[in-house]
Amino acid sequence: MQLKQALASAVDRLEAADVGSPRMNAEVLLIFVLGVNRAYLYAHPERELTAEEEIRYDEALAQRSTGMPSQYITGHQEFWGLDFVVSPAVLIPRPETEHLVETVLELAREVPRPKIMDVGTGSGCVALALAHELKSADVYALDVSTAALEIAHANAARLQLDRRVRFLQSDVLSAVTAIHDFDFVVSNPPYVGFDEADKVQKSVRDFEPRVAVFAGEQGLDVIGPLVRQAHAVLKPGGWLALEIGYSMREAVLNLLDRTMWDDVRAVPDLQGIPRVVAAGKR
Repeated sequence: MQLKQALASAVDRLEAADVGSPRMNAEVLLIFVLGVNRAYLYAHPERELTAEEEIRYDEALAQRSTGMPSQYITGHQEFWGLDFVVSPAVLIPRPETEHLVETVLELAREVPRPKIMDVGTGSGCVALALAHELKSADVYALDVSTAALEIAHANAARLQLDRRVRFLQSDVLSAVTAIHDFDFVVSNPPYVGFDEADKVQKSVRDFEPRVAVFAGEQGLDVIGPLVRQAHAVLKPGGWLALEIGYSMREAVLNLLDRTMWDDVRAVPDLQGIPRVVAAGKR
């Protein structure tokens, strides 16, 4: 089968399976199978696939047709211009989470050697993006999942940041309450409520780790403890920065007692939706 025929057939197959952006997905998976770039697909339309390539492409398309995210099939996702290994043990890094990194970088401008704690690190994307940008930062990355920490460790090694980031297993901050004087506690916590499960994309609901997506009925079961525990480990003037869901602004702001937190702000994404909440410790 020629490359152009394989691609056309794959698009039809993914459309029939109701997969969003079928052409993009067909291209991504073919690029993965062949080990080439997108330009190659269109420069060599008559190139014939080997029998082994056809089998591998068929297997990848079968997985994608079930709803499995293409990132779990290819094992990779770009975030902050860096390539991250991903697996079903971790949440897939998303572009909107880059707003969290941007917020912290803006706040860290005046901090000479920032001490940062990333809670619920998953793939390590936030912690490692910050370590990549802030060369003098002292970064800790926490997760309750040992499987997620293994992925984060692997990404740190691949990005040559493993000597600058320390990984610890912890349920929120429970295992590290003895460590104090952080300049930043940063987190993209689980924030989807069980009452909103029917609004979540099927690929997220069925394939991404539930512990990284859902947090109680209203989505606040992790953010509540995180706000309290972060206040205990931050130095005065230190910052808490959280990614939040599209409708959570008021609920999260209400958790931030103004006698304990100062300069509370909600940072919008490119669509004007509140995406990050940041607050300074009094």
